[in-house]
Amino acid sequence: MLKDSAEKTNDLFEKAPVHKAYFKLALPVVLGMVVSLVYNMVDTYFVARTENTALIAGVSLCAPVFILLIALGDIFGLGGSSAVSRLFGEKREETGRNVSGFCFYGALFGGLLVSAVLLVFQGPILRLLGVTEETYRYAEQYYRYMAIGAPTVMVSLDLGNMIRTEGMAMESMIGTVSGSVANIILDPVFIFGLGMGAGGAAIATVLGNLLTDAILIYFVRRKSKKLTVSIREAKVGRKEVFDILLIGIPASVTNLMQSFSITLTNRYLIAYGADKVAAMGIAMKVNMIVTLVMVGFAFGAQPLIGYNYGAKNRERLKRIIRFDLMVETVFSIVILSVLAFFAPQIVGTFLEDADIISAGGLMIRCLIISAPFAGVVLVFVTVFQAMGKAGPAMVLSLGRQGVFFAVCIVVLAYAAGYYGIICAQAVADVVTMAVSVGLYVGVARRSVSEEH
Repeated sequence: MLKDSAEKTNDLFEKAPVHKAYFKLALPVVLGMVVSLVYNMVDTYFVARTENTALIAGVSLCAPVFILLIALGDIFGLGGSSAVSRLFGEKREETGRNVSGFCFYGALFGGLLVSAVLLVFQGPILRLLGVTEETYRYAEQYYRYMAIGAPTVMVSLDLGNMIRTEGMAMESMIGTVSGSVANIILDPVFIFGLGMGAGGAAIATVLGNLLTDAILIYFVRRKSKKLTVSIREAKVGRKEVFDILLIGIPASVTNLMQSFSITLTNRYLIAYGADKVAAMGIAMKVNMIVTLVMVGFAFGAQPLIGYNYGAKNRERLKRIIRFDLMVETVFSIVILSVLAFFAPQIVGTFLEDADIISAGGLMIRCLIISAPFAGVVLVFVTVFQAMGKAGPAMVLSLGRQGVFFAVCIVVLAYAAGYYGIICAQAVADVVTMAVSVGLYVGVARRSVSEEH
């Protein structure tokens, strides 16, 4: 029975038509991302329904904290799943099992450490995020509960990525969706029913992640044939730890740079008023409609890419990458057209303030106009991560929402003021895409020369 299950998994990665294998692994991830997106939109909706601009801005200013937790969880989630995918492709399944156990406990104990650090340095961190006297009360409430729940977020990211290396994309989706649905249900209960405001939104998020953790642990213990959450099997050597960190750190940096870009944007926008920060918070949530689905496709394909790279099946690997690029490009063009057209109406569902609707609508259009370029970048980021190519992965991780973005926002804010600030990410996306294509061509040429 175990052998038959393993053979079916290997057939999916090695023999199934590329489009079939791609969508079987990617669609559940995309669906999970869509539900997560719905949760984010509903969460934003309930926070906005308080009609308290300072509260909305306070929660928006703390968005980098949640992104920080995602970034740290990705060290073990994406770094570990990349290593495990390649190990399974190389038929080193016992080592892959040990790596999965190590990553689970790395995420758990790492989360506890992060929680302690965030709580100890709460004041300085809130000031760094740009919290003002007007927004401090609300930002502090949201921040405190997210800090306490750090381990739940990091563990869910590790397990959600790890079980996909065994082809269990549907199970990963079930865990993610269940947590998100619980979050949606609990949001109005804690925000309004219990009168906890911003803190209530954070508590609902933590409890949703806790449910996801429980479900994914159940799947690993009951359905997985290759993975483990047993501490006795969480033994790895220095090489395996190095492989995890080699990709996990660039993956983490990607999300840290997202946190950096949000913080930098908010700090530039705050000079134009709290309403502009609130509008950008809504616009960024809406932009996740594009971003999360594209991430779902790209990350859904990552185990497939890593497995075939480890198995040295170069021709199949090329077909997978080409198909991935096509899917990302077509999707991004279609969805950005729809969102650009309905941008003001979308913002209006959150707040009825005419100024915020006007500002938010323009911000949405500026953020999503570069979606096709961002899609290409996402594909190459996941390709480099799956291949274990730390150098190119780190360049792109530091670039799109880090170095390139910082240069763009400084220059454009000086040259065009407010409009330059809200267009900075689009310009950075174009620059990063050009760099990513150049890096991939270089990696591909070196791979060909090494084979010969």
